[in-house]
Amino acid sequence: MTGPVELDVLVIGGVGIDTIVRVPSLPLADADSIAVDPIESYLAHTGHGVALGCHLLGLNAGLVDVIGDDPEGARIRRTYQELGLPLRVALHPSGTRRSVNLVSPDGRRLSMYDGRHPAGLRVDPGLWRPMMRQAQHVHVSIMDFARDALGDAIAADRSISTDLHDWDGRNDHHKDFATASDIVFVSTNSLPSDGVEWILANGRAEVVVAMAGADGSYLHVRGEDVRHFPAIAFPDRPVIDTNGAGDAYVAAFLARYLDGAPWPDAARAGTIAGAWACGSPGTHTNLITAEDLAVRSRKHG
Repeated sequence: MTGPVELDVLVIGGVGIDTIVRVPSLPLADADSIAVDPIESYLAHTGHGVALGCHLLGLNAGLVDVIGDDPEGARIRRTYQELGLPLRVALHPSGTRRSVNLVSPDGRRLSMYDGRHPAGLRVDPGLWRPMMRQAQHVHVSIMDFARDALGDAIAADRSISTDLHDWDGRNDHHKDFATASDIVFVSTNSLPSDGVEWILANGRAEVVVAMAGADGSYLHVRGEDVRHFPAIAFPDRPVIDTNGAGDAYVAAFLARYLDGAPWPDAARAGTIAGAWACGSPGTHTNLITAEDLAVRSRKHG
């Protein structure tokens, strides 16, 4: 890697607004009207969760994204200024991404995602290049515009990670991200049995982390046996809301990786951070700090 390093992690893409509706059960009852608790909105989405999670773990993190010149976009800019997190944005008339998430009493969720931006959206690479030159690691969200940053990150000799979320192993949209990244996170929800094998065979990944929710995660290191990391339950933080748990896992994994820890240590940190995130309502409202992660790691190491 060459050039000055002022950021530990640059996140490209993935900030928006979540509206959380707490429902009596999932799936919903067949009814015309259902009474719910007060509806809340949060600054959220996957890229924000990784950036904020890294920040709370003591890393210098920044984010670049495409947002709208709308109240939601203004909220994002104001919050990042208050947090002291570097932010560069391009404004697009399609507006700021948002989601409506239904959350059941046991913490399960159903997310209705409004990506806003038109398919094939491209932006001036000047959006990310100045901050990329300052970054040690680049985490690229699977926004369509962000795929253009992958080649720049490789050319700049930055390590790269991505989260493929619920990739089904076939959707071509995800493949550029899967093959260009050194660290790949992916949900097992829709992943076929040969999905991880495909990523390792066709890309440059050194490690693939298959995240399985209540079943924990599976660490696939190139050339090594698969390791399972069971989910952790904290008696003092019962599961309330699973929104953002995967982002918390990614942030803690990256924090340990950038600290030079072995892959299993990074997976254990991710497991703890993901469990912690499930113990608070809303999205990214109480991600784990470096101090709390150290304490919990001693108990669950």
